[in-house]
Amino acid sequence: MNATNTPAVSAAEQEIEKLMTLHPKGFDLSLDRIRRLLEILGNPHQKLPPVIHIAGTNGKGSTTAFCRALLEAAGLGVHVHTSPHLVNWHERYRIGVRGGRSAIVDDELFAEALRRVAAANAGQTITVFEILTAVTFVLFSEQPADAVILEVGLGGRFDATNVIDKPAVSVIMPISLDHQPYLGDRVELIAAEKAGIMKRGCPVVIGRQEYEPALDVLVHTAERLSCPTSVYGQDFSAHEEFGRLIYQDEFELADLPLPRLPGRHQIANAAAAIRAVKAAGFELTDAMIEKAMSTVDWPGRLQRLLEGALLDFASADAEIWVDGGHNPGAGEVIAEAMAGFEERQSRPLYLIIGMINTKEPVGYFRAFADIAEHVFTVPIHGSDAGLDPILLAHSAFDAGLIAEPVSSVAEALAEIARRQMPGEMSPRILIGGSLYLVGNVLADNGTPPK
Repeated sequence: MNATNTPAVSAAEQEIEKLMTLHPKGFDLSLDRIRRLLEILGNPHQKLPPVIHIAGTNGKGSTTAFCRALLEAAGLGVHVHTSPHLVNWHERYRIGVRGGRSAIVDDELFAEALRRVAAANAGQTITVFEILTAVTFVLFSEQPADAVILEVGLGGRFDATNVIDKPAVSVIMPISLDHQPYLGDRVELIAAEKAGIMKRGCPVVIGRQEYEPALDVLVHTAERLSCPTSVYGQDFSAHEEFGRLIYQDEFELADLPLPRLPGRHQIANAAAAIRAVKAAGFELTDAMIEKAMSTVDWPGRLQRLLEGALLDFASADAEIWVDGGHNPGAGEVIAEAMAGFEERQSRPLYLIIGMINTKEPVGYFRAFADIAEHVFTVPIHGSDAGLDPILLAHSAFDAGLIAEPVSSVAEALAEIARRQMPGEMSPRILIGGSLYLVGNVLADNGTPPK
């Protein structure tokens, strides 16, 4: 099932536009409305294959991608729910195919599910995200598969996905400050919200945590709920050695290829996924894991642009990357990845950044203070929450960077090309700060996720 050839405004998008006029787009964290709607629909969330439920501030999307690759390498059909999307709403729903790779949901199937869920809701108060989550359960309960990977939207405890009573495994990835108005202004408060996806007696995998207070909250919650728990660095771990990924838990020591996804942080994400799939009860051989490391795909996260319309604005040999990370924790791992690229091949690093007004830009920029040559700040199209590029440039300046606002990514690329001196090494360019901006870029470039 494939949505790559859908019309400019597909049938599903038309249905979502109708919903947007009736219901709020934002978050209203509660489970009452989604439970009511699911009951009217016959409780499809109770008719799913084993569910891998993934929360975290950073890394949950990459871990979702690794889990999918692992299960598909085992020949299993895997339904996958992620959010937000980059270009098309359809990207949030991948329908599993046994013996093959899951595919973005077919437009008519998606549209029909939207109509049914909207009719069942009958105009009652609800958020669009809650309706879209109900659609997830309708689609995934009616299409055959062996597993479901369910990514949390926001937080955990009151996220609309958190109606799964008996997950095969709950996974908590790195926690840092983000969405403070909803989740709290300390990492331990945010950890308590994320830990809300843990269910009594169900397995829990805790990914690499930078902050001890967050780890303490997660471990204590899992203990209180009598969850069989695996903690990164204690029960399982991974590291790079001689260009290989070495994974270890109490059952095995595996020598594997490095993940296809770039960045040192992906080693810990891959390890959490391996442990999660095993904890969920699925068998994995080393051959399956090797295949997954070489086939894993996660658009918009340290994705290099190798073709497309925007490359025409850049200098000939420019290296262009996009990444939707948008908080200080993400800034640190992306900056580390850029520094790692620098070790292999030295190039001047330029940033093209757009952000929305719920983020903390100074903390994000600070991670790049010692490695970025210049920052161009740009507007985000299609979001009424985009930060003014002038204000964003001030934030970059406050973090110790040289910055200036421009009107578009294309203008920034052209200006970087103009600055390149004859004989100078072509630049490395990171476009990021927001998944919305990355979505704009992939759409303008003609390379949406497939």
